[in-house]
Amino acid sequence: MENQEQNTPGLEKLFARLEEVTADMEKSDITLEESFALYNEGMQLLKQCNETIDAVEKKVQVLDENGEVHEF
Repeated sequence: MENQEQNTPGLEKLFARLEEVTADMEKSDITLEESFALYNEGMQLLKQCNETIDAVEKKVQVLDENGEVHEF
């Protein structure tokens, strides 16, 4: 899993690419085929973002008022 995390782009890079994809889809000279390809790429990027956020949430722990650590 650790090796997989190293090969996965960070959230910042994923969001930046997602913004690029969105901007490209808004262009008036884009073909329908290009639009579909960009849509598919965007959906894959969103999936990666969700997986990354889920993994981070699982690692986050909360310290309660008694000083005990609990998963978030």
